[in-house]
Amino acid sequence: MLKRSCVKHCYRGLSALVTKSSSLATECSSLATHHVQPCYLQNKQMHSTSRCHDDETHFGYQTIPESEKEGRVKEVFERVANTYDVMNDAMSLGVHRLWKDHFVKSAAPSPNFKCLDVAGGTGDIAFKLHNYMKNVNRDCEKIVVCDINAEMLRVGQERAEEAGNTEHFIWKEGNAEQLEFPDESFDLYTIAYGIRNCTHIDKVLQEAHRVLKPGGRFMCLEFSEVSNPLISQIYDRYSHDLIPVMGQVVAGDFESYQYLVESIRKFPNQETFAQMIAEAGFEVVDYENLTFGVSAIHSGYKL
Repeated sequence: MLKRSCVKHCYRGLSALVTKSSSLATECSSLATHHVQPCYLQNKQMHSTSRCHDDETHFGYQTIPESEKEGRVKEVFERVANTYDVMNDAMSLGVHRLWKDHFVKSAAPSPNFKCLDVAGGTGDIAFKLHNYMKNVNRDCEKIVVCDINAEMLRVGQERAEEAGNTEHFIWKEGNAEQLEFPDESFDLYTIAYGIRNCTHIDKVLQEAHRVLKPGGRFMCLEFSEVSNPLISQIYDRYSHDLIPVMGQVVAGDFESYQYLVESIRKFPNQETFAQMIAEAGFEVVDYENLTFGVSAIHSGYKL
């Protein structure tokens, strides 16, 4: 009861911020997605935004040696694994479920597709992909779920067991920067809210391109940049001031959720990330903003 009341108090705090602008309240009420025209990318200069220097990178707002990031990110997700899905509801006011549903519908996998979901430990996207293919086509291939964190995979496997649905998934511990799959193995590669935690985003994209078959599709769902100044200000206040507090109340972990918020701010904006995808070799690169750009879906094809 204490945790519920505290989370409700956080929600009231957000409501107080939103009601400061009646026009914003009207605009936000629809929770509509913003569709963006495809980005026709001509500037092919390499953006190495995942690195601050040759041997340094960011961990939230901290600058650390590259060799430390993988271990520190692993520690974060080991701590939050058991409460990760609950906290996603708290952090997004439940809207992440709508974003993920739209993400899977946009992917529209066929029943014979071989799908790889990277950084998908708790199984959220994999379960939705399976349900989509089963409902539309009544049958589907096994979905491979790959995550660097064994604790996150454990949570996903337990969820599959509880649902009595273990035979449709393969769970594999692995690094998105060095996937242990042969070239041209998959028709669809998905990654949701995971790529911003990787040390070298460019390597992740190159590996995605390598393991996809010709004609295969890369799809990424990630927090992104809100362009509207007023909405951005309110969103920043909410995420910086309330989400770490929610993490302390719900999960007993302030620092991990502070890192998650900071990692969002360090991730490239929509246009920059789209260019990075093109530089990795993907074609027909485009993106779609969701809820004013709080999240965005990026897509590209291996042609």
